[in-house]
Amino acid sequence: MKLRFKRQQFQADAAEAVCGVFAGQPYSAPASLADKGAAAGGQGAPTGKPGFGNNRLVPELTDDAILERIRGIQRHNRIEPSRRLEGRYNLTVEMETGVGKTYTYIKTMYELNRRYGWRKFVVVVPSVAVREGVYKSFQMTEEHFAEEYGAKIRYFIYSSSRLAEIDRFASDGTVNAMIINSQAFNARGVEARRIAMKLDGFRSRRPIDILAGTNPILVIDEPQAVEGAATRERLREFSPLMTLRYSATPRPGGVYNLVYRLDAMDAYNRRLVKRITVKGISPTGSAGTGGYVYLEGVNLSPGNPAAVIEFDAKRGDRVRKIIRTVEEGFDLFPNSGGLDGYRTGYAVLRIDGRDGSVEFANGVKLFSGDVVGLAAEGQLRRIQIRETILSHLERERRLFPKGIKVLSLFFIDEVVKYRRYDGAGVPGNGEYADMFEEEYAAAVGNMRRETGDGAYMAYVGGIAAGDTHAGYFSVDRKSRRLIDGRLGDRRERTSDDSDAYDLIMKDKERLLDRREPVRFIFSHSALREGWDNPNVFQICTLKHSGSDVRKRQEVGRGLRLSVDQNGERMDANLLGGEVHAVNVLTVIAGESYDRFARGLQSEIAEAVGRRPRLVTADLFAGRVVHDAAGAERVVDADLARAMCEGLVTAGYVEKGTITDRYYEDARNGAARMTREAAEFGEDVFAILDSVHDSRSMVLENARGSNVELKLDDSKLDSGEFKALWSRIGAKSAYRVEFDEEELIGDAVRALNRELDVPGIRFRVEAGELEDIQSREQLRNGEAFVPAPGGRRDAGLAAGPAATYDLAGRIVAGTGLTRRAAIRILRGLEKAVFNQFGNNPEEFIIRAAAVINGRKAAASVGHIAYYKLDSAHDAAIFAEPSLKGRLGVNAMKAHKHIYDHVLYDSAREKAFAEQLDAGEEVALYAKLPGGFCINTPAGAYHPDWAIAFRGDRVKRPYFVAETKSAMAPARRRGVEEAKIHCAREHFRAIGAGSVAFAVVDSYAALRDRAMR
Repeated sequence: MKLRFKRQQFQADAAEAVCGVFAGQPYSAPASLADKGAAAGGQGAPTGKPGFGNNRLVPELTDDAILERIRGIQRHNRIEPSRRLEGRYNLTVEMETGVGKTYTYIKTMYELNRRYGWRKFVVVVPSVAVREGVYKSFQMTEEHFAEEYGAKIRYFIYSSSRLAEIDRFASDGTVNAMIINSQAFNARGVEARRIAMKLDGFRSRRPIDILAGTNPILVIDEPQAVEGAATRERLREFSPLMTLRYSATPRPGGVYNLVYRLDAMDAYNRRLVKRITVKGISPTGSAGTGGYVYLEGVNLSPGNPAAVIEFDAKRGDRVRKIIRTVEEGFDLFPNSGGLDGYRTGYAVLRIDGRDGSVEFANGVKLFSGDVVGLAAEGQLRRIQIRETILSHLERERRLFPKGIKVLSLFFIDEVVKYRRYDGAGVPGNGEYADMFEEEYAAAVGNMRRETGDGAYMAYVGGIAAGDTHAGYFSVDRKSRRLIDGRLGDRRERTSDDSDAYDLIMKDKERLLDRREPVRFIFSHSALREGWDNPNVFQICTLKHSGSDVRKRQEVGRGLRLSVDQNGERMDANLLGGEVHAVNVLTVIAGESYDRFARGLQSEIAEAVGRRPRLVTADLFAGRVVHDAAGAERVVDADLARAMCEGLVTAGYVEKGTITDRYYEDARNGAARMTREAAEFGEDVFAILDSVHDSRSMVLENARGSNVELKLDDSKLDSGEFKALWSRIGAKSAYRVEFDEEELIGDAVRALNRELDVPGIRFRVEAGELEDIQSREQLRNGEAFVPAPGGRRDAGLAAGPAATYDLAGRIVAGTGLTRRAAIRILRGLEKAVFNQFGNNPEEFIIRAAAVINGRKAAASVGHIAYYKLDSAHDAAIFAEPSLKGRLGVNAMKAHKHIYDHVLYDSAREKAFAEQLDAGEEVALYAKLPGGFCINTPAGAYHPDWAIAFRGDRVKRPYFVAETKSAMAPARRRGVEEAKIHCAREHFRAIGAGSVAFAVVDSYAALRDRAMR
């Protein structure tokens, strides 16, 4: 398989945030190192052959001009503006693990080259493991970026044994990237510092001098793991043109000019990473009896609730652990074979499905995941391994029809627990490997008895327990034995066979292929940055809680959204609202759910500490918002007060704190603003969402789901459903039939009306040298004092060196034909076109944005759908293991195609209750994620399909979307475009026999059906 990469807006926005800082820098060919040396008085880098480096910034881009650019970008991205330039040309991008940080900075390299001609990049990483991952990312994205940019980056890993690569880096006139781990230039020892030595094999030159002569752009991956005081000094030796820092967990004090932020809260709430659930296992002691009991969970059924418990039982002449599903009245003492540990009061007194608890007659009360009478740590680890396998098989069974391979990751702190060696050095299973194989065989055997021999069981049955797990650890070079130690050190090589390192670390596509039997990976707890896999769905920590590895680092190994066997990312564009139903990361922790959740939440709160905590007028002042026409406006003090007061009036803010009412209305799509700020409502709520609040990101208890939806086959086979499905199931394709002449006219009018490009301004200052009193005075820049009247501001116009293919850049930014781009430019009023000379890069960026806006409107407004011969298969309703928690996100239903309904909000629950009670409703279905409509704005997933009945019904078949009628601002833009396309789709496939409606209540839908 081959991973497919999508162009995602947030990654483009992050690249734009960096590139926009240097708007006004003209595009130019790479600088000749010989010319640079001559300009510097003959001090060019001694390459020994012609070479090229990055051009310096033009003089007009002063520090003041750069700072103003940064502040404008920060306001646009809702980041507190920098008070000063924090390090010259140092920029920080914060991106959560799992959203494509490496992809983003590779894209930024391409953009910097396309816009300004810069071609030399050095990527600095904290370890060998990260280095391998970055190199793999360059490989996997190479064709994807070549398609977009028409060029390829030449990339390589620095090695002191291959110094010819450095000569090639300097002499090559194309785009080059060198990947280097920080130990290669910052560790002690001769070998590690060869980069700074004059080497005989390198014609007595220092490699660092050749690199520095190119003035590369430094890209630092995870700077908090790279940069200490010594490293910062070493990095200066590269003479970088600028330094770009990309981090998921930036260290306080290590953020310089933050220009883009997509932190843990953003990524989670925007569904760019997996939903996190926790399966806690909490030892509670022996309760004074010594009797071992583990409560796996409580199940609700049509009858009374039942508990799944494990306990000791005497069978023949030995005691072993058994698992039973029990109801109230079950007595462990006789069922254990009369073991004394259960003699006193271990009859089940009460099973409570509401909180997942079991109470015994002796007063012992257990909640799901609790264990009493635990004699050894080994038993706790066995439970964790079992629960990981059960979660894995359950997730795998559900995702098997979607073609998604499921992986699980075990963290351990001692290699000997996984691999042992006999006296002759022959490897064998450690205790955890033995536990895994025993528990895996038992779990698969139980599943086979319950589910039969379908396609999924045939897949699982074809994989032996010993073949489906592998280990990834450091290896001692001499003995070839696995050893403890942080991954990525110089001893690292492989696990017990030479293929495991390549499979787990380098060959991501092979590991994701279902033909590869490895599905469970054991690794050392030192695995932090540098490795993750999109299809890790379970992470189990088989180690002591005192480990120095933080929960967030562990969880980060599995946050990335999954891919199917075609390499297609399972994101919101493909799955809509079901993205977090498919993408679920379950952490199996050796502690209670509450304790683990609190710990992880605390770490996330620490990571997003730069977010505002209170809602005041200052939160809105200076931010960039958009009015109903899409025009930008900077919020002044009066508007800021109106926005803040409007939130208080609406009941969304109280004493500076966001209320529960806001989160409820936001989930229901019913959030609204007061009249004074209504046209900015969408941006107001986006700013409000930037406030840190633990309620906006809630971890779920993986044991919380206590009902599994069952498909009602009689409804699926009924005449009403077949009639409904025959009308709504057809697929369609679309054509965009807009007139290019009309688009050109619209674009010209919009540009002449809206385009406003600020000129580049720089500051001219004069000063004079005072008497020098000390060396410190010179060091601190205090010897010069400003001259009276010596400061003024001046504008910048593009000089003769600024050569642009303006039409070509517009074509690249909009996808229009060159002919259309030229006609649009020729249609601009003179005063509008003259703005290009004042600030060329900003002119291109803003003009392309305006044209793209008109193009999107034309695409939707002139779209034509036509019916295809293919249709959605009703089998999409037969997906197994749809689960929910009764009273939380699931309700009992009678007319739904399943016996329960899963809902996302109070609005959806109320709508489902009304459908269930409606006399005119024959049946209804909440449509699964597999049901989607293709649109130019991305896949669209409707909510409900309803079949009405009765003499008064005029239109019996509906597809409905439940939205708030009071929040139109929340539906504008992409969402409104998708709704328009859905109407056209159903009009094309239904020929009037099916209606599509956006409603805020069942009464509104019923009214539509009656007329």
